[in-house]
Amino acid sequence: MVSYQTRDWTLACLESLYAETKDVSMEVLVVDNASSDGSAQAIAQEFPQATLFALNENLGFGAANNFLAERARGRRLLLLNPDTIVLHGAVDHLWHFADANARARLWGGRTLFENHDLNPSSCWGAPTPWSAFSLGLGLARAFPRNAFFHPEALGSWRRDSVREVPIVSGCFLMIDTELWQRLEGFHPDFFMYGEDADLCLRAAGFGARPLIDPDAVIIHYGGASERGVRAGKMIRLFTAKAQLYKKFWGGVAARFGLFTLDLWAAVRLTAFGVLGLVGKGAPESRQAWRDIWKGRSEWHAAFQRTERYASGENDEE
Repeated sequence: MVSYQTRDWTLACLESLYAETKDVSMEVLVVDNASSDGSAQAIAQEFPQATLFALNENLGFGAANNFLAERARGRRLLLLNPDTIVLHGAVDHLWHFADANARARLWGGRTLFENHDLNPSSCWGAPTPWSAFSLGLGLARAFPRNAFFHPEALGSWRRDSVREVPIVSGCFLMIDTELWQRLEGFHPDFFMYGEDADLCLRAAGFGARPLIDPDAVIIHYGGASERGVRAGKMIRLFTAKAQLYKKFWGGVAARFGLFTLDLWAAVRLTAFGVLGLVGKGAPESRQAWRDIWKGRSEWHAAFQRTERYASGENDEE
C-alpha cells in the first residue's frame, strides 16, 4: 500500500483489510511517501503488525510499489489503494479465485463508490486510436456506456461476471510475484497514472490474461471524491496517456494519439468558454481547462522523450 497525505483513509483501509481477511496469510507492507499529515506516525501506532517504510521523499505511486515489491516475500502481490475499503472478505475471494484461475496470472475485483453504486474503474479496455479520438472529441463522455463510442469503458458491463479484460486498475490488483519480477514491476517512466495500464499490456506478452472476480468487492473513494476539474491531475493523466501511446503504438498512430490529447483540451476549453458567455458552467472548471491548455507542453515533452517498446520486447520467450 502506498500512502500520501491520506491519513484517515489509510487507517480505515488497513482496518478493513485486517478485519475482512481471514483465510489468507499475508504480510502488509506500507510506504508513506513523505506525508505531512501524520500518516506515518498514525500507521505505526494503530497497526504495529504492518511493516511501514516512512520515506523522506515522494517516490510516486509506481516507484513506491516497486520498492515494496522488492521486499515482499509472498508468491502473489496485492496492490491496494489507501482510499479503499475491503468488503466481505474481498481479498480472500480474490486469492481463492486466483487459485482457481491460475493461468490468468493477474486478477482484479469489483469496485463500488461510497454509496455502493458501481464504480466501473476497476478495469479498462486497451486504448486504441479510435478510443483516443472518441475521448478527445467528447463522444465517450456523451455516450459513457456505449461500447462503440467508449470502448475503454467496456460498454454497459457492470463488472458482475467473470471476464477477461486488458487492464486491471492498480487500486486493487493481484499478480503472481514471478510475473511481476519478469516485468520488473511498474515502468519507471510513469510517476502517477498509466503505470497499471502499461503493466497489464506488457503482461499480456508474457501470457497473462487478466481476469475480474465479481465476488471480490471493495469501495474505492477516488473517483467519487474528486469534484470538478483539477488541472494538475489532468496534465499528469494526459502525460501518462502520451507515454502509453508512444510506447505501444509508435509512428503515425502515436502522433495521432498525441493530437487527440490536444483535441481533448481544446474541445473542453471551447465548450466551457461558450458556457461562460451564456452565464453557465463553473468558472473554476473554465480556469482549469485554460491551465490545462497552457500545460500541454508537459505531455508533448513526455511524448518526445519516451521510447517505443521494441517489437517482441514484452513477449515471453
